[in-house]
Amino acid sequence: MQSIDFFFTAVIDALLSALSRVKSKIIKNRAFFRYENAVVLRTLPVFFILFLTACTDIKPATPLPPEYINFKTESKRSEHFTPAAQIETMSASLPTRYLLGAGDILELKVWRRPELSQPVIVVGPDGEISITRIGSINVTGRTREDVAREITKKFSVYYTKPEITLSIKAHKNNKAFVLGRVENPGVVTFPGQGTLLEALSMAGGLPIVAEQAFLTKCAIIRGKDTIIWVDLNELLQNGNVALNARIINNDVIFIPESQSELVYVMGEVFKPSTFRLTGQMTVMDALMMAGGPTKNANRKKLYLIRSTENDRGNIKEIDLLAMLNTADLSKNYLLHDNDILYVSEKGISKFNYNIQQIVPFFNVLNLTTDSLEKWGVMQKVRQGLWGQEGFVGD
Repeated sequence: MQSIDFFFTAVIDALLSALSRVKSKIIKNRAFFRYENAVVLRTLPVFFILFLTACTDIKPATPLPPEYINFKTESKRSEHFTPAAQIETMSASLPTRYLLGAGDILELKVWRRPELSQPVIVVGPDGEISITRIGSINVTGRTREDVAREITKKFSVYYTKPEITLSIKAHKNNKAFVLGRVENPGVVTFPGQGTLLEALSMAGGLPIVAEQAFLTKCAIIRGKDTIIWVDLNELLQNGNVALNARIINNDVIFIPESQSELVYVMGEVFKPSTFRLTGQMTVMDALMMAGGPTKNANRKKLYLIRSTENDRGNIKEIDLLAMLNTADLSKNYLLHDNDILYVSEKGISKFNYNIQQIVPFFNVLNLTTDSLEKWGVMQKVRQGLWGQEGFVGD
């Protein structure tokens, strides 16, 4: 308390010294002062606040956002998804006919040659089948029609114009492995041209995960050097069928665990917090989830801070008032994982912050004439100006 008294004494002495120069002029014109008395006393706390602010070197514990630098924005959140056009092109380039492979079950009928007919022919692990009088034929990656022509040609060595029919009794080779967050992970087989949605459906679909958690992506692993990342949100919620990739034999479909993708809303909002990133969340969405800006918020200066690969970060200044007044939503950016939305404060709030740093228990919001009277500041000011009584007589 002694240090606080000393502090106020020093401040009051400096204030009185500045005011003493006008004391004589005010006393000479008492009638005018009676009119201005209330105004002077009401404005003294304001000068007192400004004086304290000017005298301190204390900086806020949380510094203001850095200056605006180039901010890279995208019209759509990017998570290294394979573009829809590329997926569509890849699907169109795949064979439209079923290709035979290990596990398929075939049936061979030879007209007027029942001894050559075979009701069940299983394609072995090596991709070969065994035909009477002909021997082994490799059928891996070949169409049914292509294999039938080869059998006919080889029978022609022994028979005149043989007529055969080769059919597929069971499609076992057109399979995919569905792993990760699905109801029934395992192997699924397609009777024809399989697609991603068909594979997910055959695996039981996506499970219900924690509230507000979303399974947003999946990977199609094809061969040794191809991974296709599919945006499930775009496919399932927005209905972009171009992302419904064709599935070929031995594709691996992997649904990763739901990730907690977060955005941070800080500064002058009613509920500063961390919020789970959902769907196509925008700046306005996050601001409303945080309760909106407070009365101390500078609605012309919001900052969207986005991390980059070099951890330097990109910053964009957003004028919320201009956005609302002009209905220009070009700066209502889509949020990314780990984005920070910072709502700055008004200038007077910065002064209040400095005051609170000097005297932690000093509530600037209540810094009125009454609070100054409580500390005895106003009494000392009056005594210094007008004498022991602290007022101007008639």
